[in-house]
Amino acid sequence: MSVIFNLGDPARHFWLTRSVARSMGLNLSEEMTTGRLSAQGYAQMVTACRKCPFVAQCENWLAHSGAGANAAPENCANAPVLNGLKH
Repeated sequence: MSVIFNLGDPARHFWLTRSVARSMGLNLSEEMTTGRLSAQGYAQMVTACRKCPFVAQCENWLAHSGAGANAAPENCANAPVLNGLKH
């Protein structure tokens, strides 16, 4: 049996991924420039976000956390990668 994911809008999830990173003080373009994040890794992050069922919670977290977050939201599909880049 195969699992079917309803993928969210690519542009929306690109910006959600960048916004969560930015709220943590991360610049994903700089992370790619330094080699800590590959282009493929970045694309995988956006795809993971597109599959995530917690979009509303993420948007709520972004609305209330602002800048200076020490970690990604607990339910974030990209939390392991983002938290790894942060620390």
